[in-house]
Amino acid sequence: MTRVLRLLAVRGLSAIPTLLIVACGAFLLLEFAPGDAVDAYLAQTGGDAGFAAELRRSLGLGGTFAERLAGFLVSLATLDLGQSVVFARPVASVIAERLPNTLLLMASTTLFAGGLGLGLGMLAGRRPGSLADHGISTAALLLLAIPNFWLGLLLVVALAVSWPLFPVAGIRSMTGTGGPGGALLDLAHHLVLPTIALGAGYIALYLRTLRAGMVEAWQADHVRAAQARGLRDASVLRRGVVRPALLPGLVVAGQNIGTLVGGSVVVETVFAIPGMGRLAFEAVTGRDTALLVGVVMSATLLVLVINLIVDLAMAWLDPRLGSTHA
Repeated sequence: MTRVLRLLAVRGLSAIPTLLIVACGAFLLLEFAPGDAVDAYLAQTGGDAGFAAELRRSLGLGGTFAERLAGFLVSLATLDLGQSVVFARPVASVIAERLPNTLLLMASTTLFAGGLGLGLGMLAGRRPGSLADHGISTAALLLLAIPNFWLGLLLVVALAVSWPLFPVAGIRSMTGTGGPGGALLDLAHHLVLPTIALGAGYIALYLRTLRAGMVEAWQADHVRAAQARGLRDASVLRRGVVRPALLPGLVVAGQNIGTLVGGSVVVETVFAIPGMGRLAFEAVTGRDTALLVGVVMSATLLVLVINLIVDLAMAWLDPRLGSTHA
């Protein structure tokens, strides 16, 4: 328990400078980019210089760079994410509205890719060099070679247009779904195609990682000793091979959380899912600095929390890592 609390304290303290650096980087990214939110708005609606100046004044976008930076740092210190120019609403409320959709997509993708990838990895690593191992490894290479946006478009054309088995876009139906059970089924129905598109590459990644860990574990002295004592292969596989081989898979899962969040930008755009990825795209195209900073900070905090969970899971799987991570 003390090690867990120490780990939480260390990760919490290290998260503060990380969030500050990320927030300042996102702010400077849009500040140094040509144009601002008013320019992006006028590019669609039109307007003269006088109207642009009045709009900047009303939105608080005027002043020098130093003044805008000072205002940003003050807002950051008071945990105020500010007002979104694109949505004309507080940034916190926009993020609170979109974040659950991204979390649902990430959770379904992790369960899908992790479950299928680890299952196939165990099947391939059970008998290294077998026909099943070669076939599964070849399929993994094919999955890694397919970009998620291209796979998403193929899935839409094949399973939503040519054969209308799944919805083309969105995450919920506009019509009634018949109570909580119907709403849950409707949500799962909408998540099938984006989950496959986002998770296909991760299936291959988890598969190859677990297989490599199992191949190495089969050569370990304790596994050979267990086999020499006549223990059944199923028992040796479960206790001596699979458990240590899961550790690299957890490391890969933690390292790829940021990639998963980034990949959701494309997938959410392809399937018109109102999530954080699509929100980041809208913030950049609208030059909405406050919204972009809020999205980036939320994504960074999400990555930090999930990596902390991964660290705790690794310490539980291998108690020897507890003192190292703490």
